[in-house]
Amino acid sequence: MNAKELRTKDVAALEKELQELQKAHFSLRMQHATQQLQNTSQLQRTRRDIARVRTVLNQKVAAK
Repeated sequence: MNAKELRTKDVAALEKELQELQKAHFSLRMQHATQQLQNTSQLQRTRRDIARVRTVLNQKVAAK
């Protein structure tokens, strides 16, 4: 997911995307804590996606 794709979405869709990413990140953290996560780079990827969504969301809110 890149910022260009996120900028085409509206605020409600971005909030929904953020919520889904946060749930996914929580799940990955639990898998990591219980030694079940094979690909640990997924944690970093979801964390960066969350930051990307928050950035675009804040830009849209500030533009109003």
